[in-house]
Amino acid sequence: MATAVQLLRRSLRAREAVPRFLSASQNFVQRAYNTSVVDVGQPTPKSHPELLAEGEITPGITSNEYTSRRKKLLEVLPEKSLAIIASAEQQMMTDVVPYPFRQNGEYLYITGCTQPGGVAVLSEETGLCMFMPDTSKEDVVWQGQTAGVEAAEHFFKADKAFPLSEMQKILPEMIERSKVVYHNVKTQSPSYKNLDSFRRASLNNKVKDIAYYTDELRWIKSRSEIGLMRESASIVSQSLLQTMLLSRTHREESQLAAKIEYECKMRGAQRMAFHPVVGGGANGSVIHYSRNDRRVKAGDLLLMDVGCEYHGYLSDLTRTWPPCGRFSPAQEELYSLILETNKECIKLCKPGASINEIHNHSVKMLIKGFQELGILEKGKSIQYNYLNPTAIGHSLGMDIHDSVKLSKDKPLEPGVIITIEPGVYIPPVPILKENAPDRYRGIGIRIEDEVLITESGHEVLTASVPKEISHITTLMNMGSNSMMDAHELRAACS
Repeated sequence: MATAVQLLRRSLRAREAVPRFLSASQNFVQRAYNTSVVDVGQPTPKSHPELLAEGEITPGITSNEYTSRRKKLLEVLPEKSLAIIASAEQQMMTDVVPYPFRQNGEYLYITGCTQPGGVAVLSEETGLCMFMPDTSKEDVVWQGQTAGVEAAEHFFKADKAFPLSEMQKILPEMIERSKVVYHNVKTQSPSYKNLDSFRRASLNNKVKDIAYYTDELRWIKSRSEIGLMRESASIVSQSLLQTMLLSRTHREESQLAAKIEYECKMRGAQRMAFHPVVGGGANGSVIHYSRNDRRVKAGDLLLMDVGCEYHGYLSDLTRTWPPCGRFSPAQEELYSLILETNKECIKLCKPGASINEIHNHSVKMLIKGFQELGILEKGKSIQYNYLNPTAIGHSLGMDIHDSVKLSKDKPLEPGVIITIEPGVYIPPVPILKENAPDRYRGIGIRIEDEVLITESGHEVLTASVPKEISHITTLMNMGSNSMMDAHELRAACS
């Protein structure tokens, strides 16, 4: 048993330890909530150490990688070229309510800046020159801090930086000294378009679209980009699986749209890649259906085309399934054809193949299948486009349709990511010249996967989401251990 002296000593030691503990706690709080950290209007390694490692400008992408991108762009541009790449503009819902902002792909790819209002200028002579928005104290009160000249130089690693208000003094001379001016046509800004020097260059045919060059650079993803896209695909795959389970008891398209967005954001996505397509029954035959305002009827299929954005990189995935857990004979016939086409086209994904080659193979498969089902008359293959007017797939990256300026005949290479998405869309009543039997009317089916081209072939990034008929029916008929019991399932399907 401790003596009184020992207890007193322990008490004194404990009392002496309190200030040290408080001091350590205060230091921890100061580190965790360091008010001295400079706010540059977007996460940094110091403000968000849980998101960015030291040396990263955006999560997963280092300043060295951004510098390398700029160097590669300058290497492919003709001699004495000037590149002007404007950020996206903030779009407004009303006079005071902004839409959520999303950065333009070219500007983000070159600078790493996720904020509106800036203009990046790139040349061999000056390197990266960033013109940053002028911000007043009132702007900061209403909108918070944004990146300025200092952030451009120290965080985004610009060689030179100026306030946007000085661009009209500095940029004209840069334009006059260049032989060709390349700019981002999609986000062209009056801030430079209205300059006399730019207008003269345009009249002299010196102004061209830079997308031909940036699309080429963005075609093959780096190891860092593949990591981000793999995570984006994983997030949307897990989220769609949860939404499929919920569809057994919740049949409102709007509820399922809300579910997929909730699940994606809870897993770390910043936003959806596009407005989710949640098409029940005949709504699934509308390729870009977006209303999501109907209830899925018992016995109908449900088509969901969804994707999310993970730190600038997108995913794209489609599945079609019967929420009641049973395909009708007509549904199963069509679904089996689309599934087989999906699987066979994925087998063709490898270095050297092209999207057009894969597309042509899908067309042959689907025409043959549609003819066997009596949906397409023999000798009238031209009517195929009425049943499926879409291409088999597209490049995917920072935009849903990435590198769109490149030819679909361009050979695939390791590091390229594409989608494979065969489908059939038969409206409830004839709209064009499709002549399907009544039992196929009002059916829309698409099965879409994300495919990474590798040295040895391919990797399906969305393979974890069921698409085999047996797997889907098993999933949709699982018992009480997965959200609902057999009684609830029968009630939902009645």
